[in-house]
Amino acid sequence: MREDVIETLRKTIVNDLYVEIEPEKIGLEDGLRTVVGLDSIGFVELRVLCEQKFNVEIGEDDYTPENFTSIRRLSELIDRLQTQKAAGKKAN
Repeated sequence: MREDVIETLRKTIVNDLYVEIEPEKIGLEDGLRTVVGLDSIGFVELRVLCEQKFNVEIGEDDYTPENFTSIRRLSELIDRLQTQKAAGKKAN
């Protein structure tokens, strides 16, 4: 897990989705729905923001409740997508 991805996710949730929690108080395993309070629209917005901020495409197969459960799971998804994208560019 990359710390820069985690910090960007925390700040994005607080600043762009207007969650009233200090970024550093969002734990890696805190539920984005249950603890942070994101609703279905919040998850759609978070998906778009992640695609923009991390320059990845989150396809339907990856846009699952499991991948958006917590900061840890979402950061692992982003890391995997960035790695796949970099590997794809090297192969071309």
